[in-house]
Amino acid sequence: MNLRILGILAAIVVVLVSMSAYTVDERERAILLKLGKIEQADIGPGLHWKLPFVNNVRYFSSQVLTLDAPPERFLTSEKKNVIVNFFVKWRIDDLVTYFRATRGSEAQAQLRLAQIIKDGLRNEFGERTIQETVSKERSQITEVLRIKANELTDDLGIKVVDVRITSISLPEEVSESVYERMRAERDRVAKDFRARGREAAERIRAEADRKRTVILAEAYRYAERLRGEGDAKAAEIYARAYGQDKDFYDFYRSLEAYRQTFSGKDDLILLDEKSEFFRYFGKSK
Repeated sequence: MNLRILGILAAIVVVLVSMSAYTVDERERAILLKLGKIEQADIGPGLHWKLPFVNNVRYFSSQVLTLDAPPERFLTSEKKNVIVNFFVKWRIDDLVTYFRATRGSEAQAQLRLAQIIKDGLRNEFGERTIQETVSKERSQITEVLRIKANELTDDLGIKVVDVRITSISLPEEVSESVYERMRAERDRVAKDFRARGREAAERIRAEADRKRTVILAEAYRYAERLRGEGDAKAAEIYARAYGQDKDFYDFYRSLEAYRQTFSGKDDLILLDEKSEFFRYFGKSK
């Protein structure tokens, strides 16, 4: 009888101990409740104790959580629909505020966070064209969303770590018209670049022609000056030679005339033998 009572008492003690002890994993945070009210908040990892039937423990993740929202349609400043896929990285920042705002429901927190992000995306896309959102301003949009979302989630006790837009696509009914307009814009830009290129080429060509004309003119002027100086020098030499021996000079000039006149084998000239041109032919000392 005594052994049976001791066994029962031991079993009761084991049950009470098991009901009094609880552990918090290193990836978790916990709140200790007393009759539904918070008695101890943000309990860290390890072994802890509670009163059976009086205290209750709620566990929450301390890791970064992911909100993977379904695609949403938003209007751009051009009143065109775009389909946006996005996700949000968030974590619990203030555990007490989070518990009071959501009663510890992660689904409720995700729902409210998704609505905040969607409202922010709607505002950001409404201020931009399709080309701006697709081509260059996506990172700017997500950074603005992250900052604004953190301002609006203070009362939820959560912190938005990151917002990412994974894809932006067009509905089938508008995609072709948008692509056509983008192609036309690219063609316009290409034509503008070609026109500028042709203008630059003509300008370079005209400048090159001008420089060529100037260089040729300078070269011709320089050549004429050298030719004039040479002719003057030659005339001076001829004059000095003529002054030293007039007869020899006349004879030399006649020989030069003969050589230039009869430069080929078939050259022929008909003149009177008494012509001044042949005055040195037939003469001998």
